[in-house]
Amino acid sequence: MKPSEFRAMTIEELIKKEQDLRRELFNLRFQQATGEIENPMRIRAVKRDIARVLTIKSEKLKSKNV
Repeated sequence: MKPSEFRAMTIEELIKKEQDLRRELFNLRFQQATGEIENPMRIRAVKRDIARVLTIKSEKLKSKNV
């Protein structure tokens, strides 16, 4: 997803999205370990999306507290 799409989400939606992405990453790692993964580059994309979510979530929390 693009950062602009994450910025449009609320903090609660970002938390839910982070949980979903972490679950997907777990499943992808499991597939990689068993040799069933179809697209290994998806792991990198999911990791980056998690980082984006965490960054935008912290930005929103900082701006909310200031």
